[in-house]
Amino acid sequence: MHYRLVFYISCSLLLLASCSIRHNTDTYEDTKFDRLSQQLSVEIYDSMAFKIIDPDTRFEILASGFHWSEGPLWVDELQALLFSDVPANKIYKWSKEDSLSIYLESAGHSGVENKDSGYGPNGLILDRENKLVLCQHGDRRIARMDADLISPQALFTSIADNYDGKQFNSPNDLIMDRAGQIYFTDPPYGQAENKTGEIGINGVFRVNSDNKVILLIDSLTWPNGIALSLDQQTIFINQSDPENPVLYSYEITKDGSLENGSVLFDFDQLAKSAGGLPDGLKIHKSGNLFATGPGGVHIISPDGKLLATLNTGKATANCAFDTDQRYLYTTTTDLLMRVKLK
Repeated sequence: MHYRLVFYISCSLLLLASCSIRHNTDTYEDTKFDRLSQQLSVEIYDSMAFKIIDPDTRFEILASGFHWSEGPLWVDELQALLFSDVPANKIYKWSKEDSLSIYLESAGHSGVENKDSGYGPNGLILDRENKLVLCQHGDRRIARMDADLISPQALFTSIADNYDGKQFNSPNDLIMDRAGQIYFTDPPYGQAENKTGEIGINGVFRVNSDNKVILLIDSLTWPNGIALSLDQQTIFINQSDPENPVLYSYEITKDGSLENGSVLFDFDQLAKSAGGLPDGLKIHKSGNLFATGPGGVHIISPDGKLLATLNTGKATANCAFDTDQRYLYTTTTDLLMRVKLK
């Protein structure tokens, strides 16, 4: 039986007085966030969603004032969330104890002279050595931060910066499998006027453990968020194309190539009624996908059924769980938010 329940949820405002990027008064912020809280809702489409999220849960606004927040990553060693602000060329750190701070500057376009270029970092992951690996728009590569997590420095080692001698557009999002291979998407968002560069395609690639770059897909228009199923037999890719906003799934073969690509979920109707396009992806321990996109975060089953939508009221770029998946963090345009899960 299909049904729809809508629960309006209050917004617990953690207005961070210490946040250096906030310039408005608390009175103005309170009024603005009160208006936002009226838009926040959880829409349940299938009873399976009740195993994941409580209808009485509350969104928390943890920080505000970003240009375009992206790439959230929970880091146990720091007991904190790292996330990118792409146009600001920075990575921020948020923790319950210390609230918000700048973690790393010149993070996506390295060099002091490029600090304000507007081409910053995007997707973030940790490798098997617990080193930060990031997509860099300005440097147009996948890179590893040389420094330890607790003492960040804008010094990087390039992991992959070209395919067949042609430099990437602007690597956007990435995931690492258990063998240490990195899968990533390369749309042209970090290029002037969003135009493909010399590589000539918007590709999906894999970097093998020996740093060899393999082209997996060259037929997608705007590949963006990427995720692996729990058994690592399926790869999911969000396509941020306004003409074809869809979530794809592909089977990973024994030789590592992808086959049987198909549309798992079509965001077209959602994109017509809410701001934003399909973007980041994360896999919940239940096997369900948390896909950011038009209006918020959409919980989608592995067979493509929409279970619930967490309406943020804004285009939502990406999301991440903490280690035990008690919280879902979302980078929502100019906001960092979180919501408690079951």
